[in-house]
Amino acid sequence: MDWVERAGDLLYDGEAIETEVRVGSGGVVVTSHRLLAFTPDREGPNYRTVDRPNVEGVDVRTSGEGEFLEQGIKALVVGVVLVGAGQVVSLDSMVEGISLGSGEAAGAVGLGQMMGLLGGLLTLLAQLDDLMQLFGGLALALSVVVLGVYAWSRERVLVVGVAGGEDIVLSAPDDEDVVDQVRAAVLPGDAPADAARSTPVDDLLP
Repeated sequence: MDWVERAGDLLYDGEAIETEVRVGSGGVVVTSHRLLAFTPDREGPNYRTVDRPNVEGVDVRTSGEGEFLEQGIKALVVGVVLVGAGQVVSLDSMVEGISLGSGEAAGAVGLGQMMGLLGGLLTLLAQLDDLMQLFGGLALALSVVVLGVYAWSRERVLVVGVAGGEDIVLSAPDDEDVVDQVRAAVLPGDAPADAARSTPVDDLLP
């Protein structure tokens, strides 16, 4: 059902339609009292209405999943830090030449196991710089994937600002003239001259 064409069925007594602008599969209808927004191609309600004094403006923005951006930046920072630290710090040279397996103390009761444990820790420490580079590379790869998902999720949207309430979001049209028509319909006094001329003057009169 095309509610943009049937917007007259939603009017109050004494209310009249001034102009309507198609935006994708929905649109914006401006009446003498309200703005009616039809957004069947967006998440949430298919229809919202706002009293005209509460309409603050119309902007074209680019939106995306902010959670992916945040996680991607975190993974990027961790990856850069780990790879940089792994290249700068050479831990194998720090433990080179340290021997814990010789001497009479190594044969004492209980000390042999402790020396073996310490030897294992020194071996792990010698490989820690390589491990940092490995996990840093994995973090960088993860950041590329997550940031790619964020880039894929970005889209241009047409946002109608609402004072004291949630803004109305519509799919932004490719035709900039349509954007100007929405601005002229919503805020005829503030719209650019070209935008105002795109809507017949008779349609803007109550």
